[in-house]
Amino acid sequence: MSTVSPPAESKPTVREQRKAARRIELLDAAAELFAERGYAAVRLEDLGAAVGISGPAVYRHFPNKEAVLVELLVDISDYLLTGGRRVVLDAADASGTISELVDFHLDFALSKPALIRIQDRDLANLPTSARRDVRRKQREYVEVWVAALRGSDSKLHEDDARTKAHAVFGLLNSTPHSIGRSMSRRSREVIRVMANAALTA
Repeated sequence: MSTVSPPAESKPTVREQRKAARRIELLDAAAELFAERGYAAVRLEDLGAAVGISGPAVYRHFPNKEAVLVELLVDISDYLLTGGRRVVLDAADASGTISELVDFHLDFALSKPALIRIQDRDLANLPTSARRDVRRKQREYVEVWVAALRGSDSKLHEDDARTKAHAVFGLLNSTPHSIGRSMSRRSREVIRVMANAALTA
């Protein structure tokens, strides 16, 4: 039996940490700019200026503007799918799963309104392969909800479960548009109750 220990993972250097932090800053800035102006109206120079660097310096992090959009939309699709599956695994029972999924998606809708606007308006600007990847992950996320809904109601038809899921996504994803800055804790609870009521109707 070998007694050789596996090599220890090297810690990122200060330079690597700064580069990673700058990349996150660029993605955050891009989300706000794309949401506010639309993808087509934003230049790499605008993105660089938003984080205090030159336009050409952005190329150290992304090869082009399209790559920024790809990362934003593919990453958020990954986040929803992975998070939804985790909610299902961690839920105590079938009825609790539905409520936890609502909370998870509502948290997303309220914390990432810019990404919802970008998704609605600029998905078509993704290259074909990335757009297909996003669509596939979205379908899989819907099926997480469908399975949870049917798990809590054995008589619910699969098509009806899918209709319910899409309808509630429409409710939750419209929140950043309809409420905006007037959002309060009470508003969140009202939306939460409405979503759960729609799903259990």
